[in-house]
Amino acid sequence: MSEAVNNQILLSSRPVGVPTRDNFTFIKSSIPEVNDNQLLIRTLYLSVDPYMRGRMNDQKSYIPPFQLDQVITGGVIGEVIETKSSEFQVGDVVLGLLGWQNYSVVDAGEVQKIDTNIAPITTALGVLGMPGMTAYFGLLDIGQPQAGETVVVSGAAGAVGMLVGQIAKIKGARVVGIAGSEEKVQYVTEELGFDAAINYKTTPNMQLALEKACPNGVDVYFDNVGGPISDAVLSLINQGARIPLCGQISLYNSEKQDIGPRIQVQLLKKTATMKGFLVTQYTDRYHEGMTQMAQWIKEGKIKYSENIVEGLENVPEAFLGLFTGENTGKQLVKVSDC
Repeated sequence: MSEAVNNQILLSSRPVGVPTRDNFTFIKSSIPEVNDNQLLIRTLYLSVDPYMRGRMNDQKSYIPPFQLDQVITGGVIGEVIETKSSEFQVGDVVLGLLGWQNYSVVDAGEVQKIDTNIAPITTALGVLGMPGMTAYFGLLDIGQPQAGETVVVSGAAGAVGMLVGQIAKIKGARVVGIAGSEEKVQYVTEELGFDAAINYKTTPNMQLALEKACPNGVDVYFDNVGGPISDAVLSLINQGARIPLCGQISLYNSEKQDIGPRIQVQLLKKTATMKGFLVTQYTDRYHEGMTQMAQWIKEGKIKYSENIVEGLENVPEAFLGLFTGENTGKQLVKVSDC
């Protein structure tokens, strides 16, 4: 297998503002030999996620930045095609943080087997993976929605947002979504059961639209986007509101420091809680989350959507599309057939 060609995608320069394809370089390389307790994995699907934009900057954060001229890494589903580990067999389907490339050689402890009988394997990168666990723990642990309360979720048609809204409905809340197209608004209301949704791209006054959609104010705001949209939602929070701070995608490509309303007074007056979180904080509870999400899917209480682009060569475009709202649900790239 060492003679096979491995196509790889490197970060060749750090983006200034919105990334472009020029920030990425494609190279061909050979595949390293498989040593003791290692696996050779053929990439089947890989995930592109908004958090990766932050890793393209050379700055300190909760996760180290990508290094220039090195293979970009992210969530990958792959098939074991060579093994020197007693824990894995050829043909096992695994999940790991691997490279944007056709093949990876890794230590056996760096990946985990996927039970292919539970659900389609792609769900390990979506509803039963990081997005699903983000929605589950962020909403239930921090947001704590109660029956009859109003829950607002931005990025409502994204991989996390669509699940947040459905979980909130299971808990008996009124759910209002914010999305970026009429198709997405229609999807979350008609297919996913949201009570209302707002297209922020065509709404001239978000404040008025939110007041109409949330006549009883906002008890929980699951924030995926930040910026002016979040400013408008936060002006409507009720006493004791909870705000899980999941993402700020509207700001990820900003070239200048964002300056917005100072929200401390609003939080103080309403004795509200805003808490940032990382899904990795809940790693030891993943089994709980995945078991419950799988049960809700089986019962028809949770639906999910995947947007799958084919071909390693199209990974940059799939990634860039996250910032223009191209995807509904989880954005994946299919690299090879199972």
